[in-house]
Amino acid sequence: MNVCLDDFDVAFEVRDGCYVPGRRVSVAPDLPDLRAAIRQALETPRNFPPLRRALTPDDRVAVVIDDQLPQLGVCVSEILTYLQEAGIDPAAVTLISPRGAKQAWVDDLPDAVQAARTEIHDPSNRRALCYLASTRAGRRIYLNRTVVEADFAIVLTSYRYDPTDGVHEAARALFPALSDDATLQDAGSRSLAEASEVAWLLGVPFLVHVIEGSGERVAHVVSGTLESSADCAQLLEKRWCIRYTRPAELVIATMTGDSRRHDFAAIARAARAAASVCEAGGKIVLLTRSAPEFGPWREILRNAASTDDAIRQLHQQRPVGHDLALQWLEAARHASLYWLSQLDDEIVEELFAIPMVEPEQAQRLIDAARSCLLLEDAHKALPVIE
Repeated sequence: MNVCLDDFDVAFEVRDGCYVPGRRVSVAPDLPDLRAAIRQALETPRNFPPLRRALTPDDRVAVVIDDQLPQLGVCVSEILTYLQEAGIDPAAVTLISPRGAKQAWVDDLPDAVQAARTEIHDPSNRRALCYLASTRAGRRIYLNRTVVEADFAIVLTSYRYDPTDGVHEAARALFPALSDDATLQDAGSRSLAEASEVAWLLGVPFLVHVIEGSGERVAHVVSGTLESSADCAQLLEKRWCIRYTRPAELVIATMTGDSRRHDFAAIARAARAAASVCEAGGKIVLLTRSAPEFGPWREILRNAASTDDAIRQLHQQRPVGHDLALQWLEAARHASLYWLSQLDDEIVEELFAIPMVEPEQAQRLIDAARSCLLLEDAHKALPVIE
């Protein structure tokens, strides 16, 4: 049978009986009009009145933004236009992104809302932080000052699968993403339950969850309070939970859409997902077009003698982003990782992977494999062995 990957302009030939098909429930088509979907979500949230009824013209509004969302300029523009129509001066709105964000979407905002302020969270700047409260466990929470001091907070983020907590939702976009350096250093130990508690301590922010579709498209937009997450969970499972009858010796994992959104966090999720349906000692082919930036953990991998050595050092030193590096290394320890990217071969090899130059190289691995499965948009998917 032929397996076509249009985004990589390649087709693979798989022997009869070797292909392991995936199954998922009927998937609704991606949204035809994202602007209309955003506006409808703001007007008809889950268990909440239309957003405009919760606002007054004097409100200072903080909008927390997940910079990894598709069509982000469209999403932010529609929210700002809606706020302006509700009587909020764009100059009273601050758009806040997490540390390291590029905020390239700012160029896509219409002139009418250009007065909105932008901010990139700086966890090392004590003046940019504010004490919020203490959790039930007694942890003192320091959060971005602009968000804490705002009259109203909106969180625009993706609702997606996460290897640590099961899902990433809006509470995670607040905490630990907008906390202090010490908290971010130990982000892997911060539970989703703790993040949800911090969101409640902030005063029940208004959430806009985006569930991605294929490539750069969007499948669903769900808004409301934290309770709306239950609806998101069902929609996410229908869209991205893929069931297989057995693992395969070879997994072809792809990442489609705008490669600028494929940071190492997304790549690590893809590798982890592929490993979950790959036989131990098998092979994973990761097809991307990205050249992600790396954190300080890269030096540990560069100098480590083996994946086990690197994992041990990461646990000991815990540099920023070490949880992502651990996801990647667990996949590399489970199976041989072949990676098509825009990186130099030497860099790929330092990350315990085998560099690929073109996607057609995967055909030889397919020909030699006893079994093979395709995991499209692996960074979004939750593959499950039934």
